[in-house]
Amino acid sequence: MKAMVFHGPGRRAWEDVPDPELVDPTDAVVRITAATICGTDLHILKGDVPEVEPGRVLGHEAVGVVERVGAAVTGVKPGDRVLVSCISACGRCEYCRAGGYGQCLGGGGWVLGHLVDGTHAELLRVPFADTSTHLLPDGVADEAAVMLSDILPTAYEVGVLNGRVLPGQTVVVVGAGPVGLAAVETARLFSPGLVVAVDLAPSRLDAAKQFGADATVNAAEDVEGAVAELTGGRGADVAIEAVGVPETFELCARLIRPGGRVANVGVHGKAAALHLERLWIRNVTITTGLVDTATTPALLRMLAAGRLDAERFITHRFGLDEFDAAYDVFARSAQTGALKVVLTR
Repeated sequence: MKAMVFHGPGRRAWEDVPDPELVDPTDAVVRITAATICGTDLHILKGDVPEVEPGRVLGHEAVGVVERVGAAVTGVKPGDRVLVSCISACGRCEYCRAGGYGQCLGGGGWVLGHLVDGTHAELLRVPFADTSTHLLPDGVADEAAVMLSDILPTAYEVGVLNGRVLPGQTVVVVGAGPVGLAAVETARLFSPGLVVAVDLAPSRLDAAKQFGADATVNAAEDVEGAVAELTGGRGADVAIEAVGVPETFELCARLIRPGGRVANVGVHGKAAALHLERLWIRNVTITTGLVDTATTPALLRMLAAGRLDAERFITHRFGLDEFDAAYDVFARSAQTGALKVVLTR
């Protein structure tokens, strides 16, 4: 089969690799019908994730059709359309039993495209298939469903739920990339009084308005002053960090009012300053997290019911054999305007 293979920092190739086989009785082999690229894949290509070894097939987001299952798999069968979760879950360890699949102790967690071969391929071996895939309703398109592999549950769980968004509150989302836009969309499920999006790119601020932001602020301007003006000087109840650089985390900590919450979603590769000398007296809560995907079934039900619009994240479409072009477009999002690129058979 063909797959996108990591060959070290800055080096990737769409090349022939052996077809995946069933290794454990809980495995399934899935024929990929739709996949997308994540910012984390770009971090890997930059060398920011040293655990990823040369020769690894990239990717952790996909939809496909089950081709083969191991002897212990009972929840899916050949021919089933499934969403492949970005998080694999053994289902038995103490974290999985509590819904903390991202911290799985039984060989799961974030493994696809990280510790085992991933989704940017024609075929994929899915560990723990019963607890790491989701059957797709007939009315849900592949392109929409693949947005639930990662960005929507990540934004919803690590941003909105960790931030404890409540009706009438002010939510500031710093970073209007795909995950930030997903945070804007899912925050609105809780009827906040005001949603503000912050980004440097005018195109992404325009997108944030389409996703439901009530106001936008260019990050090159006085963001603290703008948020203070919008909130009568009080600041935000919740600030969701969706970039992953020290400056945006520190900005979020300055934007919140006493009793406010900072929900960090971004993947950080450098240390950020934590100004406890200012925060300790203000009853501030800061949360971090890797997505667990425990909310994926609920999000799928919302998608099937028309409560979520997942396809509007897609700005570029490619064939499954056009991964090189798709990576180029996604990596140059500032020039191309790319939010999510989708590759389909």
